[in-house]
Amino acid sequence: MIGEESLNLCFEKLMVFGGGNSNYGKMEGSAGRVITEWKDIPMELLLGIVSLVDDDKIVIVASEVCSGWRDTIFWGLTHLNLSWCKKNMNNLVLSLAPKFTKLQVLNLRQDTPQLQDDAVDMISNYCHDLQDLDLSKSFKLTDYSLYVLAHGCPNLSRLNISGCSTFSDKALAYLARACRELKFLNLCGCVKAATDTALKDIGHYCNQLQSINLGWCEKVGDAGVTSLANGCPNLRALDLCGCVLITDESVIALATKCPHLRSLGLYYCQYITDRAMYSLAQSGVKNKREMWESVKNRYGEGLVNLNISQCTALTPPAVQAVCDSFPALHTCPGRHSLMISGCLNLTSVHCACAVQTHRALSAFPHPAH
Repeated sequence: MIGEESLNLCFEKLMVFGGGNSNYGKMEGSAGRVITEWKDIPMELLLGIVSLVDDDKIVIVASEVCSGWRDTIFWGLTHLNLSWCKKNMNNLVLSLAPKFTKLQVLNLRQDTPQLQDDAVDMISNYCHDLQDLDLSKSFKLTDYSLYVLAHGCPNLSRLNISGCSTFSDKALAYLARACRELKFLNLCGCVKAATDTALKDIGHYCNQLQSINLGWCEKVGDAGVTSLANGCPNLRALDLCGCVLITDESVIALATKCPHLRSLGLYYCQYITDRAMYSLAQSGVKNKREMWESVKNRYGEGLVNLNISQCTALTPPAVQAVCDSFPALHTCPGRHSLMISGCLNLTSVHCACAVQTHRALSAFPHPAH
């Protein structure tokens, strides 16, 4: 940890290298003011320095140097990462939230559960500008946390509550109705919260949603995914890995309603059949010209990642049709974006790169024996 003495030593070194011989120990500020102490650093310069510091522990310590630094950091800091805190994170949040009222991004990811509802309540009471919040692995939180976030942080656009297995679908639906700016939502492992009931509200109210992770949410079915497809036309990434109730109806809805979809995870969705694959392939054929342009500029439309590992009902012709329709899907070594592990009958599926490599090798004359 850096204390005030260490900061003063750093400041003295700054003065030595920053000042000339005639003004040793002095440096001119942006307004012509002579800087002789840490407290004299202009607000803009201090915030610029703080923005370059990777360790937020140092930022917190720096806020205690003097009242000027404290006020500047409290009012100017917009990003804070407390995932380094292995003990007493809850008390730290209770102490800091009333001070860092301008926060827009807050990372409270934990290795072991520490956060409790009172800390989230404090955040919702003071951090009304919050847009990006990571509460992953907060096993101690209850529905109360989602309710207070809905009231206090309506501008949330990113929320990660992966692994929060205690939240209910009723609380998640309530949050969706209040936080309509949500674009990125990670619900991986939220087995009680991620249900068709909650997804219907998300699809109805969160129309700007671009990415949602529903991995291992075993209660998610076709009704919920179809609601997302119908209500979120800008959806770009959807992870349904381990959602064992999903059938072709979900994939068909996505292929039909979500033209911007670029990443789809269907790992272990064993009810998926060729019918779903042909629906995806057909959606790609509709915009074949745009698809090739997307490969050129890397910012266009079309699937670039598809995980169908352990989807054992699929056959090679159907998956090959998808691969042919989306040139950005690769099966070649080092570029695996079409994942088919566990599907031994799909080993013959190949991407465009494999065809081009085979043709290139065939073009070389074979040495005479």
